[in-house]
Amino acid sequence: MYAGGSIDPVVELLTNDIVWHVPGKSPIAGDHRGVAQVTDYFKRRRQLADSTMRMRPGEAMVADEAVAQFVEGSAVIDRNRVSWKTMGIYRVDPERLLVDEVWLVPLNGDLFDRIWSGRR
Repeated sequence: MYAGGSIDPVVELLTNDIVWHVPGKSPIAGDHRGVAQVTDYFKRRRQLADSTMRMRPGEAMVADEAVAQFVEGSAVIDRNRVSWKTMGIYRVDPERLLVDEVWLVPLNGDLFDRIWSGRR
């Protein structure tokens, strides 16, 4: 999706009142509420990375209504190859099996902010 593919399959996994939390001070930071704001967030990341973003999911942990997964990401931003590591924590609506809330947790918040702010 971040590399330019359709976001529709991802949107189908989200509740209408999804909240996507992104910490920090970069242009992608904030609490994105509802499908429209979350899809705008997806599109903004894709735009900033000129559709070069790649995500490599790592280990996942599942407990009740929560899923946590390590992810390594990379992209070319401002002609520089960059990479980062995050953990995504997902709260899933157990009845509808849809994602209801997400916390993106960068393992290095300062680096993550610099990457998405375009400052090296």
